[in-house]
Amino acid sequence: MELVDFIFFIEVLVGGLLSGIMYSLVALGLVLIFKASSIFNFAQGALVLFGALTFVLLTEVASDFWMWTGWLAVGLAGCAGLILLLTKAKVSGSALKNISDRYLGRIPLYIAAVLLVVLALFIDGGQNMWRAVFVTLLIFLMLTTAVRSPQWAMGVLLGLAVVALVTDEFLTVRSLAVTLVIVIGLAIAIERIVLRPMVNQEPIILFMATIGLNYVIEGVAQGVWDADVHALDIGIPDVPYEFYGVYLSQFDLFAGLIAAALVTALAIFFQKTRVGRALRAVADDHQAALSVGIPLKNIWAVVWAAAGIVALVAGLMWGSKLGVQFSISLLAFKALPVIIIGGFTSIPGAILGGLIVGSTEKLFEVFVGIPFFGGGTENWTPYMLGMIFLMFRPQGLFGEKIIERV
Repeated sequence: MELVDFIFFIEVLVGGLLSGIMYSLVALGLVLIFKASSIFNFAQGALVLFGALTFVLLTEVASDFWMWTGWLAVGLAGCAGLILLLTKAKVSGSALKNISDRYLGRIPLYIAAVLLVVLALFIDGGQNMWRAVFVTLLIFLMLTTAVRSPQWAMGVLLGLAVVALVTDEFLTVRSLAVTLVIVIGLAIAIERIVLRPMVNQEPIILFMATIGLNYVIEGVAQGVWDADVHALDIGIPDVPYEFYGVYLSQFDLFAGLIAAALVTALAIFFQKTRVGRALRAVADDHQAALSVGIPLKNIWAVVWAAAGIVALVAGLMWGSKLGVQFSISLLAFKALPVIIIGGFTSIPGAILGGLIVGSTEKLFEVFVGIPFFGGGTENWTPYMLGMIFLMFRPQGLFGEKIIERV
């Protein structure tokens, strides 16, 4: 092989490996949720789209959006404080206690309904106002109804008010902070409201529920924000970088480093922290984990929150590379062969599977697809590779082989 051909081969290979790390970001969210709850979250791609679209629109909205968001957050924080006081108050008398038990949990919904009616009838604030209402009510309802934690709602909403009203000079940081809260809250609410009531149902029912969630999240994201294609600049230059004669994309290198840092942080979290060890125990055996006092529901909330963070990072990386658009949600399909190859329950497998998929699709397209088929093989190569693994090693490289005795 000539030197020029070898350098070109290295460029294609490294480019594929860096793309594979990006695929691994989406696959990580799928693995985290499947590992903890045996649910294949088909809506992970929609979470990626939701996070990217929320962030890019928050960097583009007018200043009156932040004004509305800040003061609505202050008002709803006061409502959360009132709910907290009612929760802590000692109610005497059976009649009053029955009323409190019956209606206290619905107070957040009543507040949201009244707020929407008042704003619709008496105030014409335009599109920015309704986007602000969506953001603040989403956080308020998630934390008070889904998580049932008015103290957290009060703290988060007061923090949102400070961020919205004070940090005008730090637009990107402000948008990222608000997006992070929204995505984490949405992920936790999905687990609490939709999936937890169906925890003992058949896997196919849970899978169908996540398919429905996928379309709901996509519709809400594009309905509240919009369905246009948005350019996203996160400050990483997409220019070639020469390394000993090999030209590499600086953006792919930075994205690979960010993905590697996130994977390292998750690995340390799961291996070294108390919550991480509890998660591994839950993944091994739900009943045994419950028997030793591990709060299964809290662990699931942590896992979904981590999946939301991973989805946001993946959305920012892919949105910056391709533009924030509907097709980002289809990344869940590309992550499917990644976890088939690596194993549905293995975080290292998600990383290695992404590297295999990324490098294989690029090499096959350049050296086989274009010369012999005229191109167009890049999109189906990962699925063919995944099908081969399903035929000969269905548990993947690092998955556990399950043997059931009859």
